[in-house]
Amino acid sequence: MSPAQLEIQAIAAVTAMGCSVVGVFLVLRRLAMLSDAISHSILLGIVVAFFVVEDTTSPLLVLAAAATGILTVSLVELLHRTRLVREDAAIGLVFPALFSLGIVLITRYAGNVHLDTDMVLLGELAFAPFERLVVAGNDLGPKHLYLMGGITLLNYLFVTVFFKEIKLATFDAGLAAALGFSPVLIHYSLMALTSLTVVGAFDAVGLILVVALMVGPPAAAYLLTDRLPRLIALAALFGMMAAVAGYWLAYWLDASIAGCMAIMVGAEFLIVYLIAPGRGLVAIFRRRARQKWEFARAMLAIHIFQHEGLPEAEQECRADHLQEHLRWRPQFSERVVRSATERGLIEQQGELLALTARGRALAERALVR
Repeated sequence: MSPAQLEIQAIAAVTAMGCSVVGVFLVLRRLAMLSDAISHSILLGIVVAFFVVEDTTSPLLVLAAAATGILTVSLVELLHRTRLVREDAAIGLVFPALFSLGIVLITRYAGNVHLDTDMVLLGELAFAPFERLVVAGNDLGPKHLYLMGGITLLNYLFVTVFFKEIKLATFDAGLAAALGFSPVLIHYSLMALTSLTVVGAFDAVGLILVVALMVGPPAAAYLLTDRLPRLIALAALFGMMAAVAGYWLAYWLDASIAGCMAIMVGAEFLIVYLIAPGRGLVAIFRRRARQKWEFARAMLAIHIFQHEGLPEAEQECRADHLQEHLRWRPQFSERVVRSATERGLIEQQGELLALTARGRALAERALVR
């Protein structure tokens, strides 16, 4: 493995960690698509700052982009607080308008500037190792690695220092306000970090991967745990795994690195969605199947309980009569009777079915409910 390959994977992994930690709180606050809104609307800030300084390398572009991200959040909040539109609709109104305004300004006043849509959407991680940080003639490594490393460190420091306040404001904003915290200040601080993270990752990985890394790993981790510290750790782990796996998928397919990483984020979520214990699709199907048989056994126990010792028991408690009274198919009736017998709920007494003590207790509990 070449040094450039290692650097690309390191940049992607650090970016994934930085995006996932703020993404956790976006997902928990049901603001996941704000990452998409911010990542598009920052183009307007970049364009306006470029018109002012006429230098694409100026730090002012980064500051203006971050400020535009905060403006996007503020406008979304302003529209939502009117209670005339829902929050998702407000996002859909604000970011297309700001993004389109940026495009219009470019085409009208900077027609000689080439806007590469592939670079904007997907970035180009393959070129990231060529942008070096050189200090006093010493090559310290890729600039993006230091940039995203610093942003990621800032994100984790903020979450660590203000963990209690962020947690309280996320899950119970009313209680946070009653205890003297400012949910609004915490909210905008998180949105500012989100904007800064998006701006930092924008150049290297592009819009699509930024959104994927902010939403996919936290969403997958949320299917596995409800504990916030574990959720943050799992989201970071899933993000790094998707970044590394996506790089090697791109290497194998000779395709876009950022695009393949976004694909791996989706594949990772799909796997967790299928196999997550308790919340996964397989677990849900198994639980529903188990509940179906539990309900059928309870119905059988109730049916026998209501007829045992009565004159009609000679007919109602026969296995071949269940499909007539309970409207079960013969094959299904046989399976239910066999299952109930194996669990010690009923026993065969000649041609009749009789409840055991365990089966009678089940029927009584079901009737009480």
